[in-house]
Amino acid sequence: MKDYTKQDIIQLVEENDVQFVRLMFTDVFGALKNVAIPASQIERALDNKCMFDGSSIEGFVRIEESDMFLYPDLNTFEILPWRPQNGKVARLVCDVYRPEGIPFEGDCRHILKNVLQDAAQMGYTFDVGPECEFFLFHTDDNGMATIITHEKAGYFDVTPLDLGENARRDIIMNLEQMGFEIEASHHEVAPAQHEIDFKYDNALLTADNIMTFKMMVKTIAKRHGLHATFMPKPVQNVDGSGMHINMSLSRNGKNIFFDRKDPKKLSEDCYHFVAGLMKHVRGMTCICNPLINSYKRLVPGYEAPVNIAWADINRSPLIRIPASRGASTRVEFRSPDGAANPYLVMALCLAAGLDGIRNKLMPPEQVGSNMYLLTEQEMEEMNIGKLPSTLGEACQAFEEDTFLQDVLGPHISQKYLEAKKQEWQKYCEHVSQWEIDEYLYKY
Repeated sequence: MKDYTKQDIIQLVEENDVQFVRLMFTDVFGALKNVAIPASQIERALDNKCMFDGSSIEGFVRIEESDMFLYPDLNTFEILPWRPQNGKVARLVCDVYRPEGIPFEGDCRHILKNVLQDAAQMGYTFDVGPECEFFLFHTDDNGMATIITHEKAGYFDVTPLDLGENARRDIIMNLEQMGFEIEASHHEVAPAQHEIDFKYDNALLTADNIMTFKMMVKTIAKRHGLHATFMPKPVQNVDGSGMHINMSLSRNGKNIFFDRKDPKKLSEDCYHFVAGLMKHVRGMTCICNPLINSYKRLVPGYEAPVNIAWADINRSPLIRIPASRGASTRVEFRSPDGAANPYLVMALCLAAGLDGIRNKLMPPEQVGSNMYLLTEQEMEEMNIGKLPSTLGEACQAFEEDTFLQDVLGPHISQKYLEAKKQEWQKYCEHVSQWEIDEYLYKY
């Protein structure tokens, strides 16, 4: 675990010939932002004196209260390996503060810190391991993104079927230079779809890493003449891309989800945590699946969860417990996608799980059969609920869950909901080509 001081950072900048430092932060909707400073300004940045215009960032503040300050997290200092080696570029992930020296209530990193502090007061640490999926497509003659691919590869295929293998290897080599521990990578089920998994860690570090990962994937892909996208469903009639979240809670270094006395080797707290997720998951979907397009992925027949159920090992439900036990016992939450803000996703997952633990909630019976093969009638008989099927429905579910709104606070809840309702309204007003093709000649 790093424990950098200001002097350490200054020394690292000097010794490594760093010429620019990116002060990075993430907006409410999960978009990575930065203010780049020359190395000569590093002491000023480390003294929390770098400002930016918060009114220019969607979901932040009004123009009359626009001054915001960036407070770098010293332990996030990393040199970006894909940038020039003469005159290097480094990054620092920052928290956003108001001029009064208090954390900005619209800073999603601050929201995650708050929930992690709640967990710490209960004696818990929260670790997360993500499974990040993305597509690699060709670009056109102008370098613009397309959804064109010439490959036909599927699950775990290799070269020559996997045409993105070289780009993926380059991405991994750059990630490892930044200290990522890559556990696995492979071609996914759809043509041009890939997955890279990095080792679980503290939730805050993992959220920081996801934002860096997405930036790096897009940057390295472009060097290979490709466009990388974390859009949930860019291509019709194939599987979409998710961002499964694997979670565990520990106390005094011991995984509290494991209990060797239980038939499934799961603790009461693990059952409570799952129940908390299930209680709040409909409202969480607005955050975990934030785009109109997200709901094109959450449809039957494409391996994405649609119904609210859990299971031990079985891969088809929304929430599953992978086979590993002991220190590796974890809860896998399968609905989030790569367009989501990882700070807010992890904050809500943890808060919902802790709500289950505090109130000793118990989940329904697990589903042992393949969810994809169950009929509507069978699911009704088993009292299995459904995730929202549209962004509009997800907004309504979030609006009805005051617990989740309290976790995010009134600022983010209001700004986020306003933006997503507007996005849904625009979509509802849009006349698509499908409608023209389907109805124009008929009516």
